[in-house]
Amino acid sequence: MEYSLSNKVFALVAFLLLCFNCKNETKPEATEKKEKPELIMHKPSEMANLMNGMYAYNLQIKQQIINGETPVSIPLDLIKLHSAEMSNGHARTAIWNSKVQNFIESQQSVVDTLSNVELKERYNAAINNCLACHKTECTGPIPKIRKLLIK
Repeated sequence: MEYSLSNKVFALVAFLLLCFNCKNETKPEATEKKEKPELIMHKPSEMANLMNGMYAYNLQIKQQIINGETPVSIPLDLIKLHSAEMSNGHARTAIWNSKVQNFIESQQSVVDTLSNVELKERYNAAINNCLACHKTECTGPIPKIRKLLIK
């Protein structure tokens, strides 16, 4: 009998220890929230905005040319290329300065209704001027610019 009584006492003590141990556990409060890092929105530079505008414009011109339409005006102020604030870490270099005027002239030739050069050829020349500059200055958007070419 001693054996069975001690087994019962041991089981009771073990049960009580488990019960008290479980009740003493502290759980993290649900009201505590981890602080999330503050998101910082990237603000594109004036030049980046201008380049994005030129991309959108040239995409529209490409579609007009494919549809057989003739573009007649440039809604962008391309002269701003000479003064627009550059993205951080970038500056106007001698190469950039030498290419920017060629780009402006080629972009203006696309809407030149008196030109004897085929419209598609003038347009692709303007896009190739974009590519020529970006091959030396800011290479990131080259794949995107290539998609503007009319094949």
